[in-house]
Amino acid sequence: MEQSAVTAIFLPLALGIIMLGMGMTLTPSDFKKIALYPKAAVIGLVCQLILLPLIGFGLAALMFTIPELAVGLILISLCPGGATSNLISHLAKADLALSISLTAISSIITNFSIPILLNIALAYYMTEEKAISLPFFKTFIQIFLVTIFPVIIGMVIKKKRPRFAVKSEKAMNIISTFFFVLILLAAILKERESIIPYFEQAGVAAIILNITALLMGFVLGKLFGLNKRQRSSIAIETGIQNGTLAIALALSPAILNNTQMAVPAAIYSLLMFVTAAVVIMISKKQNSQEALKELSLS
Repeated sequence: MEQSAVTAIFLPLALGIIMLGMGMTLTPSDFKKIALYPKAAVIGLVCQLILLPLIGFGLAALMFTIPELAVGLILISLCPGGATSNLISHLAKADLALSISLTAISSIITNFSIPILLNIALAYYMTEEKAISLPFFKTFIQIFLVTIFPVIIGMVIKKKRPRFAVKSEKAMNIISTFFFVLILLAAILKERESIIPYFEQAGVAAIILNITALLMGFVLGKLFGLNKRQRSSIAIETGIQNGTLAIALALSPAILNNTQMAVPAAIYSLLMFVTAAVVIMISKKQNSQEALKELSLS
């Protein structure tokens, strides 16, 4: 479960390239709409930062007798989305600007919320409470370099070279799909010997957490009158967690240093790609049609 060259070098580089391509489909007005009409962003943040952790605590209490696994499930529920959630939103033709905004905001907030809530979980489940902290500046730089900076560059390219941006869109969609499949296969191959033991330990709880998170985003979005693309983005941001961060926190000698706590995050990270593929297949056509309507009205 240790970090490999795929996760350390290739994955951030690949996601950076993908985010560059996504930026070429966006304009400043896309983000301006979110600032002027923040309802969708607020609902997304409530789902991600409040409701999902509550569900994580509840499932941990109901489904685990092993304290380390309970803490591990709570840990993955506390993590933000990441560039992977932006990739999936892009492939599903969801509201990409909303997805990127939610990723950026939630990633910053969780620098403070993860230590607080995880310490509560440790105090409840473990005999020894171990206070943890996250490197705020390092986390922000990582988010900026992998997510925000490439998007800004892509938006600049679209403004300066609009024809190139339009011509590149189809190629970038193919590249994005290729990287999504490659990342999924790499994750499976990396953990191939441990998938069955992991699933036996935490598979049921992980899939319940994942599906509940996805459905919660769709349902709450519909209840509050959001459009299909916004609902898709919120569902994806809530259901696609930063499993790499959760595993790193669990395995880090300076933080939790507990292999068993990393198991729920590892199996969740594998399962979420499967459910993400289903979301893409279901949502892509409807979201594409809605995007065309929005474009014709603008």
